Amino acid sequence: MAEKREKPAPKSRSRDGGDKRERILRAAIKVFAKHGFYATRVSEIAKEAGVADGTIYLYFKNKDDVLISIFDDRIRKLIELLERLTSEAKTTEERLRSIIEVQLGLFEGERELAEVVTVNLRQSSKLLKQYASPLFNEYLGLIARVIAEGQAEGTVRDDLSPRLLARAMWGGLDGIALNWTLGGGGPEKLRIAAKQYAEFYWSGIVARAAENTH
Repeated sequence: MAEKREKPAPKSRSRDGGDKRERILRAAIKVFAKHGFYATRVSEIAKEAGVADGTIYLYFKNKDDVLISIFDDRIRKLIELLERLTSEAKTTEERLRSIIEVQLGLFEGERELAEVVTVNLRQSSKLLKQYASPLFNEYLGLIARVIAEGQAEGTVRDDLSPRLLARAMWGGLDGIALNWTLGGGGPEKLRIAAKQYAEFYWSGIVARAAENTH
């Protein structure tokens, strides 16, 4: 009987399925953060989410897929937000500051999510390969595009690769998030780090002519 109830009618599956999938991801974040990826059992995720063990496999192939989905889902939301914010910002510096603040702000009040994304993903070379996924490349492409536009307008040094600078930004922010996750401290500590990193990053890529106009 329980198994039949896990198969909703086609009309209701979209809404209920979406809610249940998100509930499973939220539960996985808590369990992964508490026990670590490899020590976690699918049954523990199911218990935390309040679903049957078999329900996990209706939405995910395996435990690896759950972890990858956490990363991909959050990156997708990040891209959507950054697309809007960068289109609203007036200058390249403002756009890059928005990217830095939003990426680190994503973890404010969500230490468990920060731990899963920055710590658990490092536990497997198989999972680390997901950083080369199309979705992650789309995120890097957004940063690289903002940098290239700055180069075209003369505010960013044109002797640097936009793609390399995009990866450098990601690496720096990922390191800050990791340090915050493992070292403790509240949201204010993360906000201060975001401001300082933005100053450091911009000072390294700003064109000399543009720097002199400040």
